[in-house]
Amino acid sequence: MTQKKLLFIVNPRAGRSKSRSPLFDVIALCSEAGYLVSVHKTTAPGDATRTAQREGSNYDLVVAVGGDGTLNEVITGLMNLEQRPLLGYLPQGSTNDFAASLHISDHPVTAAMSMLRSAPRALDIGRWNERSFVYVASFGAFTRTSYAASQAAKNALGHFAYILEGVKDLNTLRPYHIRLTADGEVLDGEYLFGAVCNSTSIGGLMKLSPERVVLDDGKFEMLLIPNPKNPLELQNLLLALVNQQYDSPELIFRHVSSLHLETEEELPWSLDGEYAPSVPVVNIENRCRALSTLL
Repeated sequence: MTQKKLLFIVNPRAGRSKSRSPLFDVIALCSEAGYLVSVHKTTAPGDATRTAQREGSNYDLVVAVGGDGTLNEVITGLMNLEQRPLLGYLPQGSTNDFAASLHISDHPVTAAMSMLRSAPRALDIGRWNERSFVYVASFGAFTRTSYAASQAAKNALGHFAYILEGVKDLNTLRPYHIRLTADGEVLDGEYLFGAVCNSTSIGGLMKLSPERVVLDDGKFEMLLIPNPKNPLELQNLLLALVNQQYDSPELIFRHVSSLHLETEEELPWSLDGEYAPSVPVVNIENRCRALSTLL
């Protein structure tokens, strides 16, 4: 019988304070499970994408080892293949929002044992113009925090690093005028923040109930924060966010499969915590059940 092949794509910079010794136990565990294991250690941004695209079709299972950014790169590479292997994830970043939403352990051996016991499950993948994302595409307030916090700060402070960067953003809080069409509904106005996600955590700063989020239903969860027109609206908006009342009239929350956004302003984005430069037109679509995973 042909032995199954597994490729670990490891980001050595993610979660630098974490010991790498458990990975040896993970490799032994996967070998005992019948996999012929290969390991690739990334050397630069984009290396995980190039490796996944170049090597992915030669393997039965490709496992991203790192943070959400590493996972994003691996998925981006796999999505360029016609025949895609199974995807696995061992979260080793400083803030692992997607892993937290799936209750994936940040201990490599525990996560690997769960992965090897799992049955394949489908996962929706987002497409943002020509780029892919797995759990969130966002713009506006707090968006830059996901990529502005230094790696050293993320490693030392974890989630708190994102909060600190978010506080800095409050000094330059501003609305963005956009025209957005989501599944036929047109929204034209000024918004402080917007996110399209397939996760119970939006950018590590806001949480959604697990009952609201289905990872393979062909739908994203979309949240828009309108620009408040007076102090009372601002107060009600903040209360809705703090209490996670996303159906309140102060916020716009929808389940959508695709959207088209236009703006004349400089509007930088974050895709799974990675920077995406401003463009005047953004098309986002849900690629339903595009990957099979062991998560």
